[in-house]
Amino acid sequence: MANIYSSKNIVLFLVASPILNLLFIINLYASGNWNLSWTFQAATEAEAVAAISCSGHGRAYLDGLVLDGKEPLCECNSCYAGSDCSVFIPGCSANADGGNPLFLEPFWVQHAASSALLIAGWHRMSYTFNDHTFISQELERLIRKLHAVVGNAVTDKRFIVFGAGSTQVISAAVHALSPDNASSPARVLASIPYYPLYKIQTELFESVNFKFQGDTSQWKNSSDTGANMIEFVTSPNNPDGQLNKAVLHGPHAKAIYDRAYYWPHFTPIPAPADEDVMIFTLSKLTGHAGSRFGWAVIKDESVFDRMTKHIGVNSIGVSRDSQLRALKLLKVVLEGEGREIFEFGHQTMKIRWENLVKGLSSSNRFSLQKIEPQYCTFFHEVRESSPAYAWLKCEREEEKDCYAVLKAANVIGHEGGVFGAEDRYLRLSMIGSQDDFDLLIDRLTKLVSVEAGARIM
Repeated sequence: MANIYSSKNIVLFLVASPILNLLFIINLYASGNWNLSWTFQAATEAEAVAAISCSGHGRAYLDGLVLDGKEPLCECNSCYAGSDCSVFIPGCSANADGGNPLFLEPFWVQHAASSALLIAGWHRMSYTFNDHTFISQELERLIRKLHAVVGNAVTDKRFIVFGAGSTQVISAAVHALSPDNASSPARVLASIPYYPLYKIQTELFESVNFKFQGDTSQWKNSSDTGANMIEFVTSPNNPDGQLNKAVLHGPHAKAIYDRAYYWPHFTPIPAPADEDVMIFTLSKLTGHAGSRFGWAVIKDESVFDRMTKHIGVNSIGVSRDSQLRALKLLKVVLEGEGREIFEFGHQTMKIRWENLVKGLSSSNRFSLQKIEPQYCTFFHEVRESSPAYAWLKCEREEEKDCYAVLKAANVIGHEGGVFGAEDRYLRLSMIGSQDDFDLLIDRLTKLVSVEAGARIM
């Protein structure tokens, strides 16, 4: 009898049908003709840790702390404790201060098999890829495809730069747009309210070539027309979700468009972005903030070269492991032309925003930002915004410190002053875990109820 598992027969069979491929592989494994070898232990360990439930209020991880040499400990969500995270801490504050995008965690749990990744111990040990670059060409191809599918950025005849999160890409962009040997440093500007990292990072790396100079509006009508200016434009904006546009124009004005939130989770996509420098990040696309992967889409080759050199010198490119994980995740995102993850993300954020608006609707003490609905070319319909953050304002004249007002009600937010705005504003994160959001709504509902009771009395 001929050997049906000969290499020739296997190759012919695998070409025939993807569905039959899977059945064939399962049959090989079940029949003992193909046994997992070095992957078996790693797969078993991953499955075992993933099976630890932590009562639905936490996670166990392969790299987590281990007690007595046994299984990893549960790492509990905010306001939960105990060995299995089953104990709720009643007086705990709702922490809406951070930006961890855990709202997408349930999506990845549902796609555990397709998003799983097992890395060999000898994977990509070199500094560079085989083409002597720091960039996975296949990952770059998928990024271009993703932008084309979503319709949120033009990438044709553009250059792509990879960085360790958008943080490193932002630093490289400021360096690349700052002229060398100028008589005075380039003014780095942002419109209030602005993402505080722009100020913090620019001041940390301040050089003779650039310096953070505050609010863009102060320089809009400046008589110093020869000064070099670099404007950060965050669109949608962090913290208020507005689709901002550059304020400064002219031969000496350059813009860095931070498009981290320009995905259908958070905003309608009215048209593909087509700016000179556009920055994106995996963290707000898939939720994997810890993977530290971001990229920029660049029009000008000289800017691309300067950014590439900056990142090359700074970190010798981006971790090959991070690029591999990003590649795997983007393959899942692109299944079904991206409909599943963006429907999931948008629906989750939409419901959260509606619940927050409803919870504060009876209050005269607090107000939220207003964002106009727009036609979304991805979903082919007019959609409301579903912002990543609530930009809350304390309306009472005497309540100038909104952070203190909410802290007294056991809610922790991010002070408005950090964003260059008045402290009567406060940013509340909407993208945390479901536990985080549920507790936030509970605390705000009680605060509004106390206010309503006071009015009645």
